[in-house]
Amino acid sequence: MKVRVYSYLRVSGKGQVDGDGFPRQRQAVTEFARRNRMEVVTEFRDEGVSGTLFDRPGLTDLFVAIKADGVKTVVVEKADRLARDLVVSETLLAEFRKLGVKVVAAEGGTDLTVDNDDPSRKMIRQILGVVSEWEKSCIVQKLRAARIRSKEKNGRCEGRKPYGAKDGEAEIVTKIQGLRAERLTIEEVADRLNSEGVKTRSGGRWQFTQVRRILARP
Repeated sequence: MKVRVYSYLRVSGKGQVDGDGFPRQRQAVTEFARRNRMEVVTEFRDEGVSGTLFDRPGLTDLFVAIKADGVKTVVVEKADRLARDLVVSETLLAEFRKLGVKVVAAEGGTDLTVDNDDPSRKMIRQILGVVSEWEKSCIVQKLRAARIRSKEKNGRCEGRKPYGAKDGEAEIVTKIQGLRAERLTIEEVADRLNSEGVKTRSGGRWQFTQVRRILARP
Protein backbone atom coordinates (compact mmCIF):
# COMPACT_ATOMS: atom_id res chain seq x y z
CA MET A 1 0.00 0.00 0.00
CA LYS A 2 1.29 3.43 -0.92
CA VAL A 3 1.81 6.13 1.69
CA ARG A 4 -0.50 9.12 1.18
CA VAL A 5 1.43 12.38 1.07
CA TYR A 6 0.90 16.05 0.27
CA SER A 7 3.23 18.10 -1.87
CA TYR A 8 4.09 21.77 -1.41
CA LEU A 9 5.41 23.93 -4.27
CA ARG A 10 6.42 27.59 -4.24
CA VAL A 11 7.88 30.23 -6.54
CA SER A 12 8.80 33.63 -5.18
CA GLY A 13 8.43 35.86 -8.24
CA LYS A 14 5.21 36.67 -10.09
CA GLY A 15 7.13 36.25 -13.34
CA GLN A 16 8.03 32.68 -12.33
CA VAL A 17 4.43 31.49 -12.02
CA ASP A 18 4.24 30.48 -15.69
CA GLY A 19 7.89 29.48 -15.93
CA ASP A 20 9.80 26.28 -15.23
CA GLY A 21 9.53 26.46 -11.42
CA PHE A 22 6.30 24.57 -10.82
CA PRO A 23 6.82 21.87 -13.49
CA ARG A 24 10.38 21.25 -12.23
CA GLN A 25 9.30 20.99 -8.60
CA ARG A 26 6.32 18.81 -9.47
CA GLN A 27 8.50 16.42 -11.46
CA ALA A 28 11.04 16.11 -8.64
CA VAL A 29 8.31 15.39 -6.10
CA THR A 30 6.50 12.94 -8.41
CA GLU A 31 9.65 10.95 -9.14
CA PHE A 32 10.60 10.85 -5.47
CA ALA A 33 7.09 9.66 -4.54
CA ARG A 34 7.18 6.96 -7.22
CA ARG A 35 10.55 5.63 -6.01
CA ASN A 36 9.35 5.52 -2.41
CA ARG A 37 5.88 4.05 -2.94
CA MET A 38 4.09 7.28 -2.10
CA GLU A 39 0.89 8.73 -3.54
CA VAL A 40 0.62 12.52 -3.80
CA VAL A 41 -3.04 13.03 -2.98
CA THR A 42 -3.09 16.84 -3.08
CA GLU A 43 -0.70 19.51 -4.30
CA PHE A 44 -0.50 22.81 -2.44
CA ARG A 45 1.34 25.76 -3.91
CA ASP A 46 2.07 29.44 -3.48
CA GLU A 47 2.44 31.62 -6.53
CA GLY A 48 4.81 34.57 -6.33
CA VAL A 49 5.21 34.40 -2.55
CA SER A 50 8.52 34.94 -0.76
CA GLY A 51 9.98 32.11 1.28
CA THR A 52 10.70 34.60 4.06
CA LEU A 53 6.98 34.99 4.85
CA PHE A 54 4.72 33.00 7.16
CA ASP A 55 1.45 34.26 5.67
CA ARG A 56 0.95 32.22 2.49
CA PRO A 57 -2.44 30.99 1.21
CA GLY A 58 -1.13 27.66 -0.04
CA LEU A 59 0.82 26.95 3.12
CA THR A 60 -2.19 27.85 5.25
CA ASP A 61 -4.34 25.45 3.23
CA LEU A 62 -1.70 22.75 3.70
CA PHE A 63 -1.84 23.06 7.49
CA VAL A 64 -5.66 23.06 7.43
CA ALA A 65 -5.70 19.90 5.31
CA ILE A 66 -3.19 18.16 7.59
CA LYS A 67 -5.30 18.86 10.64
CA ALA A 68 -8.44 17.66 8.85
CA ASP A 69 -7.21 14.61 6.92
CA GLY A 70 -4.43 13.12 9.01
CA VAL A 71 -1.83 12.89 6.22
CA LYS A 72 1.54 12.68 7.97
CA THR A 73 4.08 13.37 5.20
CA VAL A 74 4.75 16.46 3.08
CA VAL A 75 7.19 16.39 0.16
CA VAL A 76 8.94 19.49 -1.18
CA GLU A 77 11.50 19.71 -3.95
CA LYS A 78 14.13 21.03 -1.55
CA ALA A 79 14.33 22.86 1.75
CA ASP A 80 14.27 26.40 0.34
CA ARG A 81 10.84 25.77 -1.23
CA LEU A 82 9.46 25.60 2.29
CA ALA A 83 11.41 28.62 3.53
CA ARG A 84 14.51 30.65 2.72
CA ASP A 85 14.85 32.28 6.12
CA LEU A 86 16.32 30.17 8.93
CA VAL A 87 13.92 31.49 11.57
CA VAL A 88 10.90 30.99 9.31
CA SER A 89 12.11 27.49 8.41
CA GLU A 90 12.63 26.40 12.00
CA THR A 91 9.29 27.88 13.06
CA LEU A 92 7.41 26.00 10.34
CA LEU A 93 9.28 22.76 10.97
CA ALA A 94 8.52 23.05 14.68
CA GLU A 95 4.82 23.33 13.82
CA PHE A 96 5.01 20.28 11.57
CA ARG A 97 6.73 18.34 14.34
CA LYS A 98 3.96 19.28 16.79
CA LEU A 99 1.44 17.84 14.35
CA GLY A 100 3.49 14.66 13.97
CA VAL A 101 4.15 15.43 10.30
CA LYS A 102 7.36 14.64 8.44
CA VAL A 103 8.61 17.07 5.76
CA VAL A 104 10.88 15.43 3.20
CA ALA A 105 13.03 17.09 0.53
CA ALA A 106 12.82 15.14 -2.74
CA GLU A 107 16.31 16.34 -3.60
CA GLY A 108 18.42 14.00 -1.45
CA GLY A 109 15.50 12.46 0.46
CA THR A 110 16.34 14.44 3.60
CA ASP A 111 13.83 14.47 6.46
CA LEU A 112 13.79 18.20 7.27
CA THR A 113 11.83 17.71 10.49
CA VAL A 114 14.57 15.68 12.17
CA ASP A 115 16.30 17.71 14.87
CA ASN A 116 20.02 18.19 14.45
CA ASP A 117 22.81 19.56 16.63
CA ASP A 118 23.60 22.65 14.55
CA PRO A 119 24.21 25.38 17.20
CA SER A 120 22.33 28.11 15.30
CA ARG A 121 19.26 25.95 14.71
CA LYS A 122 19.30 24.70 18.29
CA MET A 123 19.44 28.28 19.63
CA ILE A 124 16.56 29.33 17.38
CA ARG A 125 14.44 26.38 18.51
CA GLN A 126 15.00 27.31 22.14
CA ILE A 127 14.13 30.97 21.53
CA LEU A 128 11.05 30.01 19.54
CA GLY A 129 9.86 27.80 22.37
CA VAL A 130 9.88 30.75 24.79
CA VAL A 131 8.33 33.14 22.25
CA SER A 132 5.63 30.61 21.39
CA GLU A 133 4.47 30.40 24.99
CA TRP A 134 4.31 34.19 25.27
CA GLU A 135 2.45 34.57 21.95
CA LYS A 136 -0.04 31.88 22.95
CA SER A 137 -0.83 33.77 26.13
CA CYS A 138 -1.22 37.05 24.21
CA ILE A 139 -3.51 35.47 21.61
CA VAL A 140 -5.77 33.98 24.28
CA GLN A 141 -6.06 37.40 25.92
CA LYS A 142 -6.83 39.15 22.61
CA LEU A 143 -9.46 36.61 21.58
CA ARG A 144 -11.14 36.78 24.95
CA ALA A 145 -11.20 40.58 24.85
CA ALA A 146 -12.55 40.54 21.26
CA ARG A 147 -15.34 38.13 22.22
CA ILE A 148 -16.32 40.31 25.16
CA ARG A 149 -16.39 43.46 22.97
CA SER A 150 -18.42 41.70 20.28
CA LYS A 151 -20.90 40.33 22.78
CA GLU A 152 -21.35 43.72 24.42
CA LYS A 153 -21.88 45.39 21.04
CA ASN A 154 -23.96 42.79 19.19
CA GLY A 155 -25.16 40.43 21.85
CA ARG A 156 -23.25 37.59 20.11
CA CYS A 157 -19.83 36.67 18.73
CA GLU A 158 -19.41 36.19 15.01
CA GLY A 159 -16.35 35.29 12.93
CA ARG A 160 -15.62 35.89 9.26
CA LYS A 161 -18.41 34.57 7.07
CA PRO A 162 -17.40 31.79 4.64
CA TYR A 163 -17.57 32.50 0.93
CA GLY A 164 -21.14 31.98 -0.23
CA ALA A 165 -22.77 33.56 2.82
CA LYS A 166 -22.97 37.08 1.37
CA ASP A 167 -25.35 38.36 -1.30
CA GLY A 168 -24.47 37.12 -4.78
CA GLU A 169 -21.85 34.62 -3.62
CA ALA A 170 -24.08 31.55 -3.53
CA GLU A 171 -24.57 31.78 -7.29
CA ILE A 172 -20.81 31.87 -7.83
CA VAL A 173 -20.32 28.85 -5.56
CA THR A 174 -22.92 26.98 -7.63
CA LYS A 175 -21.09 28.03 -10.81
CA ILE A 176 -17.77 26.77 -9.42
CA GLN A 177 -19.31 23.43 -8.48
CA GLY A 178 -20.90 23.17 -11.93
CA LEU A 179 -17.63 23.84 -13.73
CA ARG A 180 -15.90 21.26 -11.59
CA ALA A 181 -18.66 18.77 -12.39
CA GLU A 182 -17.78 19.29 -16.07
CA ARG A 183 -14.40 17.75 -15.17
CA LEU A 184 -12.47 21.01 -15.40
CA THR A 185 -9.37 21.12 -13.23
CA ILE A 186 -9.30 23.59 -10.33
CA GLU A 187 -6.88 25.79 -12.29
CA GLU A 188 -9.22 25.72 -15.30
CA VAL A 189 -12.16 26.70 -13.08
CA ALA A 190 -10.18 29.70 -11.79
CA ASP A 191 -9.19 30.66 -15.34
CA ARG A 192 -12.82 30.45 -16.51
CA LEU A 193 -14.01 32.69 -13.67
CA ASN A 194 -11.30 35.23 -14.43
CA SER A 195 -11.96 35.18 -18.18
CA GLU A 196 -15.65 35.83 -17.53
CA GLY A 197 -14.86 38.75 -15.23
CA VAL A 198 -16.11 37.09 -12.05
CA LYS A 199 -14.41 38.73 -9.07
CA THR A 200 -13.49 37.39 -5.66
CA ARG A 201 -14.99 38.88 -2.51
CA SER A 202 -12.10 41.36 -2.36
CA GLY A 203 -12.52 42.25 -6.04
CA GLY A 204 -9.40 40.39 -7.19
CA ARG A 205 -8.67 37.48 -9.50
CA TRP A 206 -9.42 33.88 -8.59
CA GLN A 207 -6.48 31.69 -7.61
CA PHE A 208 -6.08 27.91 -7.37
CA THR A 209 -6.21 27.89 -3.56
CA GLN A 210 -9.39 29.99 -3.33
CA VAL A 211 -11.33 27.71 -5.68
CA ARG A 212 -10.02 24.56 -3.99
CA ARG A 213 -11.04 25.89 -0.57
CA ILE A 214 -14.61 26.47 -1.72
CA LEU A 215 -14.83 23.03 -3.33
CA ALA A 216 -13.46 21.37 -0.20
CA ARG A 217 -16.26 22.67 1.98
CA PRO A 218 -19.12 20.23 2.67
